[in-house]
Amino acid sequence: MGPERDEDIAAWVRSLGLDGLVDLHLHFLPERMLVKVWAYFDRIGERTGYDWPIQYRVPEDERVALLESFGVLRYAPLAYPHKPGMAEWLNGWLREFAERVPAAVPTATLYPEPSAATYVVRALQAGARCFKAHVQVGAYDPRDELLDPAWGALAEAGVPVVVHAGHGPERGPHTGLDVFGEVLKKHPRLTAVLAHAGMPEYDEAIALVERYPRVHLDTTMVGVPFTEALMPLPPNWTDRLAGIADRVVLGTDFPNIPYSYATQLRAVAGWAADDRLGDDFLRAVLHDTPAKLLNL
Repeated sequence: MGPERDEDIAAWVRSLGLDGLVDLHLHFLPERMLVKVWAYFDRIGERTGYDWPIQYRVPEDERVALLESFGVLRYAPLAYPHKPGMAEWLNGWLREFAERVPAAVPTATLYPEPSAATYVVRALQAGARCFKAHVQVGAYDPRDELLDPAWGALAEAGVPVVVHAGHGPERGPHTGLDVFGEVLKKHPRLTAVLAHAGMPEYDEAIALVERYPRVHLDTTMVGVPFTEALMPLPPNWTDRLAGIADRVVLGTDFPNIPYSYATQLRAVAGWAADDRLGDDFLRAVLHDTPAKLLNL
């Protein structure tokens, strides 16, 4: 049923016949940005009524070493802007991070601004294998016409974009899978990964996966006790997963999670206990499907 402790992860992964994990949704940021992100979570209780103690509040080199100790072979370090002019700078930082951290794949981000199409194409040409779009933090409308050519370029390239479009953990002015659904209607070939499985709009997220052949879900914070107390999964969750088993990918939100990395893996392993899923599903989620999306 999954590893009890972080120290057990690597052996558990090997027991599945895998060399390691591929995590499509975790975060590395420039230090001054990360400090602000952690401060946001430190204060989230004032607005939501629940605390969010960061589990892995350690220096960058220690976070890299922790992932290696867990047996995470490759990962997509995601970053995101909250105002114009940030995305291109972040893309440069992410490119440098991937150059100095072998396990990290090159990633990039975007924001609705006149230069978006230019720097998205430039990032693709430089080898970016995954993008991040954070509708909640960015507080932007993903349907903004300034993003149209960027979505089109990503769809044509077949490069995945992890999209935080759901209302969790806090609603934004343009969150909601109905909103992002309009982007997919216009760009149906977009390889979109719905972060947090669209939390809390799980049914709507699965409906988008069923409608669009390149849409996936990630497991980030899904099904863990912390989230189940706030935004629980529907009772027929594994019924729904059985029909889209090849389009679910591992994501964790490391290091910004209020529980251990092993906790997320136990949640995914719990779904695999359904006979319609099983170890084949686990291997696909933990390695094969994200590796395919990242073109590893």
